[in-house]
Amino acid sequence: MGATGAEAAGVSAGVRERRCDVLIAGAGLVGLALAPALARAGLDVVLADRAVPVVPEPLPDSWDVRVYAISPGSATWLHSIGAWQALPAERIAAIESMRIAGDDGALLNFSAYENGERALAWIVEERALRAALVPLVHAAGVEIAAPCAFDALTWSEDAGHLAREDGTTIAARLVVGADGLRSGVRRSAGIDAPTRPYGQIGVVANFACERAHHGRAHQWFRPDGSILAWLPLPGRRVSMVWSASDALAAELLQHEPAALADRVAAAGRHALGAFDCLTAPAGFPLQFMRPPATVAHRLALVGDAAHGVHPLAGQGVNLGFGDAEALAAVLRQRGPVADAGAPILLERYARRRSEPVLAMQTVTDRLARLFGNPAPWQKAARNLGMAAIERLPLAKRLLAQSALR
Repeated sequence: MGATGAEAAGVSAGVRERRCDVLIAGAGLVGLALAPALARAGLDVVLADRAVPVVPEPLPDSWDVRVYAISPGSATWLHSIGAWQALPAERIAAIESMRIAGDDGALLNFSAYENGERALAWIVEERALRAALVPLVHAAGVEIAAPCAFDALTWSEDAGHLAREDGTTIAARLVVGADGLRSGVRRSAGIDAPTRPYGQIGVVANFACERAHHGRAHQWFRPDGSILAWLPLPGRRVSMVWSASDALAAELLQHEPAALADRVAAAGRHALGAFDCLTAPAGFPLQFMRPPATVAHRLALVGDAAHGVHPLAGQGVNLGFGDAEALAAVLRQRGPVADAGAPILLERYARRRSEPVLAMQTVTDRLARLFGNPAPWQKAARNLGMAAIERLPLAKRLLAQSALR
């Protein structure tokens, strides 16, 4: 389902300025989820992106290399907006347990059953999530402005103004930057947020495996400082994320499919037997990013525009959905405050998200740097710490609950 010509134009013929309550800049998963949530809160919403968001073609015989570990908390919120129940059950896999191995023999195990959950997380393809969200945007009456670049965004006292190439303008009481790590919206507001590279590339690919995974995810902190994760897909299939040094990533990305499958299976000590490659590998640089503020005059940042995290805990998209849920709740509960961009509302949103985002960023960043340190005393200390947590059920539960929610 695509936008009509009028929707893609973003304004009616003869109208030079389109005024709205909220302009969401960016139609990634977080922006797509936020748009219908805000529209149902009684707000006039425009969703802008460089391309018209469309429902991906179903490809039942292939698997998207882009998958996400959706936490139970995120799944509950996606269900509340109507997206979760639209996902095909046969394309979702539950992580029922997780086994984490340190680089010197320490083991840490998590179980959904022990935490009173059906799953620790749900593995879902990007295209399946998009296929569930795009129809909700249209059904909620959200107007789509695309193609649309964000370079010409300016600010006045009562609105953010997005000038378009056709000479029209969108004026919004609140602009939501949902346009990714290198957000042009954030830059236009004068928020300087330099990224700090981890010196790693996240290499992803999908594999068929010889043995059943039984819903268990595996993660290895390897002696070379890389982090290998296998995530269960439906059937005897897994999705791999290997956070590797630039040199190692270059090797992995250049392997032929059979060689890559053998190397990945061996790196996981053949825990699931032999592998066969289902998708070509892809790589993306890993970076940390924490802006000095996530709100400004007439602006709120969500998703990767608001934070960059290491993927070792699989929490990037969950933090983004948490942002969307919090912003939608603040605007839904705005009471007599009619202005969606009022400072009091933006301050509420910033306060609500500051603690959980800071906590997750701190944990993932410190773990990535801790296991990347080759010093022998660091190696001994981190493995002793993992072993200690494994023997403390309360500590394990607290760690798990923060990720679940």
